[in-house]
Amino acid sequence: MEQGESLPLPHLDDYLLHLQANSYSKRTIDNYERDLKVFARFLGESNFQFASLTKRHVLYYKAYLASRDRRTSTGEAGDVVSLDSRSVNRMLSAVRSFLKFLIDMDYPCPLAPESIELSKTVRRHPQVAELGALTALVESPSAFESNLRVALRNRAMLEVLFATGMRISELCNLNRTQIDESGRIFITGKGRKQRFVYLTDRARHHLKAYLSIRDDNASALFVPYSGRNVRAPKRRISANYVQERIKRYREKLGINVPTSAHSLRHGFATYLAEEGANPAALQILLGHESLHTTTRYVHASDRYAEDTHRKYHPRSSL
Repeated sequence: MEQGESLPLPHLDDYLLHLQANSYSKRTIDNYERDLKVFARFLGESNFQFASLTKRHVLYYKAYLASRDRRTSTGEAGDVVSLDSRSVNRMLSAVRSFLKFLIDMDYPCPLAPESIELSKTVRRHPQVAELGALTALVESPSAFESNLRVALRNRAMLEVLFATGMRISELCNLNRTQIDESGRIFITGKGRKQRFVYLTDRARHHLKAYLSIRDDNASALFVPYSGRNVRAPKRRISANYVQERIKRYREKLGINVPTSAHSLRHGFATYLAEEGANPAALQILLGHESLHTTTRYVHASDRYAEDTHRKYHPRSSL
């Protein structure tokens, strides 16, 4: 496709406006736009007309996504590794959603959305670090950070993540005023869905210690410290920074299970469930639309499964 040539996907701007009008988050809209532009570029480079789209074209597109020849929405070469089935399905779901929009708006639609079949996904063995490892990770900034301000802030961030099970985007967008004296935090999460999450006494202690050294009036709860500029009144901590720090702490601790900010959210759900937490309550705390999504987050640890096997197997003793 030549530079400057329009992408062969009609009513794309209308679709993005539709998402915005229905209160989808900016991040979600950006993701849909990016994935649909990949699809549009594929059509253009393959000389396929959207108006004549068939199941065979979709089959070619699935093969294209799994190949090393695919390009990004801006036309750059993609990663050399193949996309996994989950990533392919995400991009196919964007096409499905777009086709459904065309039908709802009475625009010409060449293919029924439900005719686009998603790829089968491989169910992976759940990877949630043991509670002791997650605890060591949360406590690690106190040992690994030489700068006291950074140590207090990073410890508070990880304590809040593990205490509440919130998403990393929700953590980075927190303001001081969202936390009341009892440790409740009122947040607006994915899909503009609002909920309360709750700090543990330990998390409240470390958050208070961090806030005690703050000498600025910034509304953001967690702010970056860049060089000598310790105030940074108009900035927020970035998700990339938090993820990079967690990776660094994990490597220093020798935790061999892949662990990220999202892993702390999984661990929060897993270990609350092991203590007998009600799945419906976990659904509310995690901000999930359906209980099915919650059950996918609750992964019994390998040690818990082993203990259950030893305790309840009818032929466990000699």
